Amino acid sequence: MTSVLYDLPGPKARRRNAILGVVSTVGIVALVAFVIFRFNETGQFEARKWEQLQYASVQRELLAGLWATLKAAGLATVLALLFGAVFASARLSDRWLLRSPATFVVELFRAIPLLILIFFGYYVPLQYGWPIDKLWALVIGLTLYNGSVLAEIFRAGINAVPHGQSEGAYAIGMRKNQVLRLILLPQAFRSMLPAIVSQLVVLLKDTALGFIITYPELLFVGKQVGGRLSFGLPYVPTYLVVAAIYISICGLLSFFAWWLQRRLSRMPRTAGKVLPAQDAGAESARAV
Repeated sequence: MTSVLYDLPGPKARRRNAILGVVSTVGIVALVAFVIFRFNETGQFEARKWEQLQYASVQRELLAGLWATLKAAGLATVLALLFGAVFASARLSDRWLLRSPATFVVELFRAIPLLILIFFGYYVPLQYGWPIDKLWALVIGLTLYNGSVLAEIFRAGINAVPHGQSEGAYAIGMRKNQVLRLILLPQAFRSMLPAIVSQLVVLLKDTALGFIITYPELLFVGKQVGGRLSFGLPYVPTYLVVAAIYISICGLLSFFAWWLQRRLSRMPRTAGKVLPAQDAGAESARAV
């Protein structure tokens, strides 16, 4: 028996896959156990290094860093989605005066590392006496890079819709903007959603690069909290807490995307239903 995309594994392949799965699981568990053992050997689980996390002032510091992270991620998300939508539309245009500059901009900012964009956004205006707020320097870098990636996701998702959909819309006299807005985008959104959410998760994690310009986001605050000598330089415990916060936020975002995709999949994809042959004949007779 075969499926559409690949041959179903036989008994030997299933046995081999099961063995590889068991070996991989054992390897991962062994690695985690070794890391925990080394943490314990180096005293990372001592009460002294975890003590400061119970203080309300330290918790407020971490919450302030979390709020700064979410603020930067929220602003960058909105701007990156707008950037991606505008430049994807320009790249899909029939006019080369729009298509060529948009292609250049998207490919340029996709090729430049995000860290360099953040440096440029903060230090270049500073060199010319136009200081910019650290939040906006970080947001500009995140918007340019992730917006360029999202523009490619939008363009690829729209191009993946079967050409018959747009051809049928053109045949009934719809204009290109109507075809894009009413026909292609609703269908492409379902297929684009996982890639969009994955990129937004990357954007959220990339806010940690703000510590390079001393923006007080969660990682920067964690570094300050973990560098206190009076508690034995608890870097590892603090970074474990910070990592747990990042994982929780990204998990919630992924869960929301999963819920939204399931909800969209339940929506009807067509405006009507196909009539049986006899019903269709009766409808034609009444129309005549």
